[in-house]
Amino acid sequence: MAVTVETLEKLERKITLSLPVDVITKEVDVRLKRVARQVKIDGFRPGKVPMNIVAQRYGYSTQFEVMNDKVGEAFQLAANEAKLRVAGQPRITEKEGAPEGQMQFDAIFEVYPEVKFADMGSVEVETVSSEVTDAAIDKTIDILRKQRRTFAQRSADGAAADGDRVTIDFEGKIDGEPFQGGKAEDFQFLLGEGQMLKEFEDAVRGMKSGESKTFPLSFPADYHGKEVAGKQSDFLVTLKKVEATHLPEVTDELAKSLGVADATVAGLRADIKKNLEREVKFRLLGRNKQAALDAVATKAELDLPNASVQAELERMVEGARADLKQRGIKDADKAPIPDDIFRPQAEKRVRMGLVVADLVRANNLQATADQIKAHIEELASSYEKPADVVRWYYSDMSRLGEVEAIVIENNVTDFILSKAKVNAKAISFDELMGQQG
Repeated sequence: MAVTVETLEKLERKITLSLPVDVITKEVDVRLKRVARQVKIDGFRPGKVPMNIVAQRYGYSTQFEVMNDKVGEAFQLAANEAKLRVAGQPRITEKEGAPEGQMQFDAIFEVYPEVKFADMGSVEVETVSSEVTDAAIDKTIDILRKQRRTFAQRSADGAAADGDRVTIDFEGKIDGEPFQGGKAEDFQFLLGEGQMLKEFEDAVRGMKSGESKTFPLSFPADYHGKEVAGKQSDFLVTLKKVEATHLPEVTDELAKSLGVADATVAGLRADIKKNLEREVKFRLLGRNKQAALDAVATKAELDLPNASVQAELERMVEGARADLKQRGIKDADKAPIPDDIFRPQAEKRVRMGLVVADLVRANNLQATADQIKAHIEELASSYEKPADVVRWYYSDMSRLGEVEAIVIENNVTDFILSKAKVNAKAISFDELMGQQG
């Protein structure tokens, strides 16, 4: 069939659809007869309800369903015939003055844009590399030791020092009045680890068991307790117990307690190194992937379909509501969340998705079954029973789809890096992991 496509503006198009009235009428009759065989109406046996009564009760809804289905089919055929890649759902309205025996509809919709890429050779991408150092392994071992630390009470004249566990009573007042959450008894915390505000820790440091002290404390303006944020307070603290920390020595016994297969210090270090290298690999891949995609997306020229941006906005708003609900916020599903706060991010996501899709289509970068399998096996390798994890992925199409999307992005990243100007930079392990040096 000949399809006339009218360009309205940028990505917006219009197609006029024609449907023979008798086609709709026949389909309505077919469906009403199907309904008549199943409908139950008082005073009639099943399957014996007169058609005029069935039509009177179900005719309008059936006509509506048929119109929707037939117009949808006609639109799909027309879009395929015109080789259009439709973005979002069309807005369909019935036209007045159609020829006798016909019904006509205008379908207004958006199409996906043509993506114009800059010369890949002119795209610059900064990639990073990093290595697992002995210092990184030592830091991880220290964390494992702290997780297994024990405590021994200091002597009566032992002053509280960083690393000690202290037990205190405290009461805070603002303008001489107690406030909610400002009082506790037998409260424990580790001194010097940032569990309390700095002024609080500074006051307790050096105190001995049985001592009391009053000190001023200024709550930060961004303090999580809004009722006291930015206010000046006075605290009375009594130190009841000071316990020194004991960390287990780095021995074969520690390695054994951690369940390392080779229960030696060397085996523990090798096991930690292997796990850190896996984590480093994935973090580097993530950072370099984002850098490559951002570099190309920034230089690509394309219009964004409003329908795609709106759909992404709706997903993000729903995600925000779900997050609020998970935090226990009442009526989170009705919370007024203006979508404009998400618009820049939504537009960036849509832009990135269109750029990736176009690169995949133009350069045959689809994920292969072998690539998907290899990626799943690599993910599963860090678990105790890899085979179970592999089965878990393959048992759900949505999980497989997520892996496929990751593999496709990896293929696109490799393609970009093979064509672009790559500036490689080495960074420290701590910088990669987002730690302070």
